[in-house]
Amino acid sequence: MNVIDIINSRQGTAFSFEVLPPLKGTGTQNLFHTIERLLEFNPRYVNITTHRSEYVYHEVGNGLMQRQRIRRRPGTIAIAASIQQKYGLHVVPHIVCSGNNREDLEYMLLDLQFLGVNDLLVLRGDKAKEDASFQPTEDGPAHATELIEQINKFNKGQFWDGSDIKVPGVPFQYGVACYPEKHEEAANLEADLQVLKQKADMGAQYAVTQLFYDNEKYFHFVEKARTMGINIPIIPGLKPLAKLNQLTVIPKTFHCDLPSDLYQEAVKCKTDEEIKQVGIEWCVKQCKELMQKGAPSLHFYTVSAVDSIAQIAKQIY
Repeated sequence: MNVIDIINSRQGTAFSFEVLPPLKGTGTQNLFHTIERLLEFNPRYVNITTHRSEYVYHEVGNGLMQRQRIRRRPGTIAIAASIQQKYGLHVVPHIVCSGNNREDLEYMLLDLQFLGVNDLLVLRGDKAKEDASFQPTEDGPAHATELIEQINKFNKGQFWDGSDIKVPGVPFQYGVACYPEKHEEAANLEADLQVLKQKADMGAQYAVTQLFYDNEKYFHFVEKARTMGINIPIIPGLKPLAKLNQLTVIPKTFHCDLPSDLYQEAVKCKTDEEIKQVGIEWCVKQCKELMQKGAPSLHFYTVSAVDSIAQIAKQIY
């Protein structure tokens, strides 16, 4: 069973969430606490993010700095396998263009097949912090559509260089990302939807949205997608406000608008606890409307919001 089967076989709206691999050297305790906090709501699948390496600078004396590439959050594949084994949950690791070449990606696909993990979320990924715009790794895909092309070829029993896979494994199923308020690099929403249509035509079975706070933008996005012949399920991605600094960080980082009603309530808050309660109330309202109008699943982004999500889930599931 994969995500599309889970969505199609369930009556009502499924519950799912995304987690990050632990920071390098910190262990899995916090990650497992997040999962255990949300287990009671019967999550149907869990996404695990992938993070590219980045440059860090270390002092080496005499006023000199040494530049070194590190991965702050390694272990996506191992964490996916660990969650699957420990909790019996369906896992969906992210696989990204960012920071990977074709060979890296093939090894990831092989490792995942060996582990019996056959569901993916296929993404371009973020640009490196030091780059002004996204730059693919040498001999790596530049767009999610190119990565999909490689996965499709792998599914048909061929490595990227054209050589045959002697014993092909279970083919991968995959979803992709989409953006109700358009991707920051897209010229307009219609252009962005054309890219989503291409992904769907290539084999993407569903799409998960970037976080949003205005349901009307999600509904408009879905309606416009349908008129363009995009018929895959579009899963809303949600993240309740939980900290005061998110009033500026979230719109800047995720390029989404805060509705006036939400903003007016949020700016009255003086503490993180106050805005957390506003965030919970707003998200519950969002969820109830999305469920009422037939959203296939509610997908939650857990960073800094695990307790809020648990409180929201208690009210809607």
